[in-house]
Amino acid sequence: MARVYNFSAGPAVLPEEVLKEAAEEMLDYKGCGMSVMEMSHRSKMFQQIIDEAEQDIRDLMNIPDNYKVLFLQGGASQQFAAVPMNLKKNGKAAYIVTGQWAKKAAAEAEKYLEVQRVASSADKTFTYIPDCSDLDIDDDVDYVYICENNTIYGTKYHELPNTKGHTLVADVSSCFLSEPVDVSKYGVIYGGVQKNVGPAGVVIAIIREDLIPEEVDSTVPTMLQWKTQADAGSLYNTPPCYGIYICGKVFKWIKKMGGLDAMKKRNEEKAKILYDFLDNSKLFKGTVVPKDRSLMNVPFVTGNEELDAKFVAEAKAAGLENLKGHRTVGGMRASIYNAMPIEGVKALVEFMEKFEKENA
Repeated sequence: MARVYNFSAGPAVLPEEVLKEAAEEMLDYKGCGMSVMEMSHRSKMFQQIIDEAEQDIRDLMNIPDNYKVLFLQGGASQQFAAVPMNLKKNGKAAYIVTGQWAKKAAAEAEKYLEVQRVASSADKTFTYIPDCSDLDIDDDVDYVYICENNTIYGTKYHELPNTKGHTLVADVSSCFLSEPVDVSKYGVIYGGVQKNVGPAGVVIAIIREDLIPEEVDSTVPTMLQWKTQADAGSLYNTPPCYGIYICGKVFKWIKKMGGLDAMKKRNEEKAKILYDFLDNSKLFKGTVVPKDRSLMNVPFVTGNEELDAKFVAEAKAAGLENLKGHRTVGGMRASIYNAMPIEGVKALVEFMEKFEKENA
């Protein structure tokens, strides 16, 4: 069976090289006679896997020594609660709402503290990033929260908000490891790995050590206490072992490809091909303000729902999978994460050109 070009927003395409390596090691990992799936998380062999994975992501992102790297469960959505639970001191936080996930994070945080929504792009269906250069942030907020890349709406912060000295927390699920990042500008960066990094089931949280509460709050569930996880080196309970193993392989693949500078260049090349076509098409139209476009998620429409549905069906038949847009937006969306080859984007554009000629 031939592999398709998979434009899914997540779980998403993984590097073929990584999948082949994992397949070769499925029954016998490095001569131990068992799969990583069957391996004890307390074994020396798994400890080596998780240690290497942590070191590789530290190398890729130049993570400072005063930040902990945690491999957790529950996806990014579980951190919607963990963030306010661990960071609440004054009981107030500022949220910038630029899409569905920031909206959900703010709603979840309201269960634990007062939420100040300091900016939003809801007025134009989240098609842009609001000006965050001079936000009206209360002095006593515990942190400022953003979703850095909005998977559903295809927007990306290309400049971080002016937090006026407050801790910045960012959900980076759909732009994780897609370009270089200055970790020191954030207090907390976290993301579900199922878009750019690995299989669903793992969330990686990078947390500045001084933000991990020293005194355990008895009202916070044990599994959601960052201190619990940090003190145990992400092994307080059985972690998502196989997912961490695949993440580790993806880290090594990114290193081999040239690191995050190379990833950014590759992602910019892919996105340019698609955006250039959209900007000149008479049938298809991108939905995002050009200056705020994501390199990872590209939503577009024809303006006709029946034609959109026809496009998605015919694209699928042509081996271009998962192009239907999110139900809250409609239209189409191409997610072109790190592992999507440039050939996949070219194939998509060629199909769009053909479809436009036949349906314009």
